Amino acid sequence: MAIETATLGGGCFWCLEAAFQGLEGVQSVVSGYAGGAGAQPTYHQVCTGTTGHAEVVEIGFDTTRIDFETLLEVFFTIHDPTTLNRQGADVGSQYRSVIFYQSDAQREIAERVIARLNAEGVWPEPIVTQVQPAPTFYPAEAYHQDYYRRNPSQGYCRVVISPKLAKLRAHHAALLAE
Repeated sequence: MAIETATLGGGCFWCLEAAFQGLEGVQSVVSGYAGGAGAQPTYHQVCTGTTGHAEVVEIGFDTTRIDFETLLEVFFTIHDPTTLNRQGADVGSQYRSVIFYQSDAQREIAERVIARLNAEGVWPEPIVTQVQPAPTFYPAEAYHQDYYRRNPSQGYCRVVISPKLAKLRAHHAALLAE
């Protein structure tokens, strides 16, 4: 087993966490914050939009079972990478689309995938996803972890997360763990 880390932001971390938890080869998914000023930010601080942190997930994945490019294919399926600092009703820089790369190889893959998706016209507008070196990752508070699995009947989970999971199943069923 060769474990690598991916750090991705694409709106609310609950959505990303729920999607990536279900993939074959993903060993861990932790919701948290990255890319801002100040250490150990809290959810309430990040929500103000003043810290500069993005809601992200840190994904530990087994590269012998799933690769970084495949993770990005899923990432670009489950959120809108063409809206700057916004995902649906969630507005602010904390909801930006961002790939925090851990290595030059990840940076190159991210840039290549974005260029390909733009060239293919997958989205009606250009992708605005930022590609930046991975900063310090701060895990979110315990009540944010494993949120969808613990709260599937909660309104946000039913209205926002469940449709994203349905889209994931429709486009990437072969990647789902059994």
